[in-house]
Amino acid sequence: MSSSSAPGVHPPLTGSARVLGTLALSAATFMNVLDTSIANVSLPAIAGDLGVSPVQGTWVITSFAVANAISVPLTGWLTQRIGQVRLFMASVLLFVISSWLCGLAPSMTLLIAFRALQGFVAGPLIPLSQTLLLSSYPPAKAGLAMAMWSITTLVAPIMGPLLGGWITDNMSWPWIFYINVPVGLLAAAATWSLYRQRESVIKKVPIDSVGLALLVLWVGALQLMLDKGKELDWFHSGEIIAITVVAVVGFVFFLVWELTEEHPVVDLSLFKERNFWSSVLATAVGYGLFFANVVILPLWLQQFMGYTATQAGMIMAPVGLFAIVLSPMVGLTLSKVDPRKYATFAFLVFALVLWMRSRFTTQTDFNTIMIPTLIQGVAMAFFFIPLVTITLSGLHPSRIPAASGLSNFMRITAGAIGTSVSTTMWENRAALHHANLAENINTGSQTAMNTIEGLQKSGMSHEQALGFINNLLTQQAYMLSTQEIFYGSALLFLLLIPLVWLAKRPKASAGGAEAAAGAH
Repeated sequence: MSSSSAPGVHPPLTGSARVLGTLALSAATFMNVLDTSIANVSLPAIAGDLGVSPVQGTWVITSFAVANAISVPLTGWLTQRIGQVRLFMASVLLFVISSWLCGLAPSMTLLIAFRALQGFVAGPLIPLSQTLLLSSYPPAKAGLAMAMWSITTLVAPIMGPLLGGWITDNMSWPWIFYINVPVGLLAAAATWSLYRQRESVIKKVPIDSVGLALLVLWVGALQLMLDKGKELDWFHSGEIIAITVVAVVGFVFFLVWELTEEHPVVDLSLFKERNFWSSVLATAVGYGLFFANVVILPLWLQQFMGYTATQAGMIMAPVGLFAIVLSPMVGLTLSKVDPRKYATFAFLVFALVLWMRSRFTTQTDFNTIMIPTLIQGVAMAFFFIPLVTITLSGLHPSRIPAASGLSNFMRITAGAIGTSVSTTMWENRAALHHANLAENINTGSQTAMNTIEGLQKSGMSHEQALGFINNLLTQQAYMLSTQEIFYGSALLFLLLIPLVWLAKRPKASAGGAEAAAGAH
């Protein structure tokens, strides 16, 4: 049993058709992943151009994330009703149209609406691109197929901020959306020419309208809570408390309904499979930790180490080097090596990288900061592909789109939770360290008095000297907080290793072949 037989009768593609199919599906995925991060650095320009505050501008990110999180777990159900190829084509073309509308948007209200549409239609792109790609390769080369595909998802998040910044500086912000139009049209044309005769079996399953409404309710509320929590001071805000109650109650009702519904919109029965739940949980928590630290590092560099956005981007860029080189090797050897060993190695390398970062100080130079980023690429190559192989091992091909959508939903949500929790902890711990350090600046401290006196002799007023010292304390406080975040994340990666070994080893013949549609 292999995913390549998912449509039922279609043999793998060969020669140039397979190459073109790989490029087309990867381009569509690259376009989607790129759009999750490309707008981040353009927010000040977008907000200024449309006459709103930067805080209001963050809804450009939030609206995409909320809509995307809602639509991803619907992939399996939509695939049954529409078919893999038709659903993928519809997603690509609607993504192109919504991207074009985002660029044309004359107001922030319309831009947010079009971004929400863009996020919603993008949901099926990632899982279905993998499902279709795997059907293009023979089972023996399935691991290699997924490794080649995964390279796009490793490069796109790094390219997003760099490309977005360059386009905004040298052209104008609408072009961060317009660039999707030619890429999407070319990917759609190539995909349709190759896959239109390779449609999956379509079943007219009933529409679970109650489950769908509950999904929209609790996922939307959860994403709003995570995105706006820090801004509104979390549970000190009545608005955040109300949103949290809606999310929790909605989730409970959603669970009860979906577990008793004959045709659920999300197939929660997948969690009965030990390999599925253990590896999905390991992937989600691992990705949440990884993404949280990807956010914290450039923030610290730009705010407290004097790095420009370009320099911070250069620090992050090498993460893809080893990942790109090693991913094909992982894919080719996956059928011979226990994927649990590869995943364990990935978590050990992640822990090493974060321990190295926990040793950073305010005196650490550019090259030293870049070394752990380079090593992290090794962990990324051994992280996604083996865990997805375990996640989807033993599942019938017809369940793979649903499993892919659900596992991607878990990963996306974990990334949002990781970002919110880590940035909040980072600021709270920094405030605590600042208060502790400030206690030493008093008239009883000879060192403090001598420092103030020396600064005043250099031409500063008393207030300026105190301000200078306060800035130093803030820098050191955030340095200590950054070290703690990195060190704590390293320990958590080590604690994730036993979770991987709760799963059974996939059969050698199925390991790579069933890794159809879940990594990102």
